[in-house]
Formats: sequence, C-alpha cells, structure tokens
Amino acid sequence: MEDKTGALLTAQMRHATQLISTQIGSLEARVVHQTALIHQRLTLLEEQIRDHETRLRAAAEGVAQFKIFSGLASGGSGLMSLVALLKAFFGG
Repeated sequence: MEDKTGALLTAQMRHATQLISTQIGSLEARVVHQTALIHQRLTLLEEQIRDHETRLRAAAEGVAQFKIFSGLASGGSGLMSLVALLKAFFGG
C-alpha cells in the first residue's frame, strides 16, 4: 500500500513539476516577446525624435535665412527711400 501511495505522490509531483515548468516556459516566452516589442517601440521613438530634431533645425535655419533676407530687403528699400528723399530735396 505504501508503494502505491509513494508512486501516486511521485506521479502527482511529476505532473505538478511539468505544469510549473510549462507555466515558467510560457512566462519566459511572454517576457521575450514583450522585451522585443518594447525594444522595437523604443527604436521607433528614437528615430522619430531624431527626425523631429532635424525638421526643427531645418525650420529654424529657414527662419534665420528669411530674417536675414527680409532685413537686407528692408534696409535696401530704406536706403533707396533716403536716396530719393535727398534727390528730391536737392532738386536732382
């Protein structure tokens, strides 16, 4: 009777061990999958940040160039207005 009880307990313990091993394997697979997803998302976000920074720098450079061009154009028209005023004043 003791041999049957021991064999039954051994079989139950093996079954429980197999269930736990299967569950651990499943959890490990989930962790690997989640890690891969997180890595992919992080890589995508880093690429988007770099692209966004590049676009901001290009926009800032364009604004600076426009300000310079606008300032030169404004200064040139102001200078021409001054020349026209002097010309009109001196009767040229």
